[in-house]
Amino acid sequence: MRKLLFLLVLPMVCFSQGKLEEISNFIKEKQFEKAEYQLKEYLKSHPDNLNATELLGDAYGHQKKWDQAIVEYKKLVELEPKTANYHYKYGGVLGMKALQNKLKAIGLIGDIKTAFTTAAELDKNHIETRWALVELYMQLPGIFGGSKSKSLHYAQELENLSKVDGYLAKGYVYEYDNEPDLAEKYYKMAIQTGGSLTCFNKLTTLYEKEKQPEKAIKTIEEAQQKHQRNALHYQIGKVAAEYNIELQKGEQCLQTYIKNYSESDGVPKAWAHYRLAQINVHKNNKETALKHIDMALAQLPKIKPFKDQKQKILNL
Repeated sequence: MRKLLFLLVLPMVCFSQGKLEEISNFIKEKQFEKAEYQLKEYLKSHPDNLNATELLGDAYGHQKKWDQAIVEYKKLVELEPKTANYHYKYGGVLGMKALQNKLKAIGLIGDIKTAFTTAAELDKNHIETRWALVELYMQLPGIFGGSKSKSLHYAQELENLSKVDGYLAKGYVYEYDNEPDLAEKYYKMAIQTGGSLTCFNKLTTLYEKEKQPEKAIKTIEEAQQKHQRNALHYQIGKVAAEYNIELQKGEQCLQTYIKNYSESDGVPKAWAHYRLAQINVHKNNKETALKHIDMALAQLPKIKPFKDQKQKILNL
């Protein structure tokens, strides 16, 4: 009899799991409204399904429906208080709600800290939670519990779990605290240890922020040697155009970017033409600059910097 009952229940379980996998794919494909509708319908007949509740919270979060996401993740925290990832997601959407509504932010800070610290205590290997705590304690004003020492504490915990994450976290802390030399040190350590594009981008951004374009271009070139990404050609051209340095190299890189462009490169070709227009303004090539800015506007006619650049060229 037990075997018969098991056989009767099994198809229903398989169907249930299959449905959730299908809905999960909607989220992966960024069909968030469709996923939301399907999950609401599913939960009418499976109100206690934690996986479906989490997916609904995810679908709300992707649509920036923070209040609805908070409701779903809070259910999970109350039903499964020992699951670190539920606390992490709950803290995350509370944080996004706080950013959206500064008036309510003060009242949410305590719950945000509790959610993240609980997640960190429950899972000693939860990297994302520790990153959230590093950023939270650096960004909070001291009167609300902000603390550089606490940020560094969690950055050290990150380093114990993943040296690259730890170095990046320490670089972030020191960059945020306006200590560029220490930030540079740790970003370089991250590059030496991991060498991902993220590591290179952090150091490049720091150099741009500190108005050191030569170092920025050198770092991007090192990243290009390692990763061979067309998008990095645009980055070199962008720095050259913005800082009026190495204009020939910048122009060549932008032409290469346009020639090899694909949607996966991220930045539309129009922006490369805009940068080429900037470079040709620096070189006093008004006609060529006008040609490129017109090409940029033909592709993206509503972009204000493009319009402003055209007016600048016409005034030459």
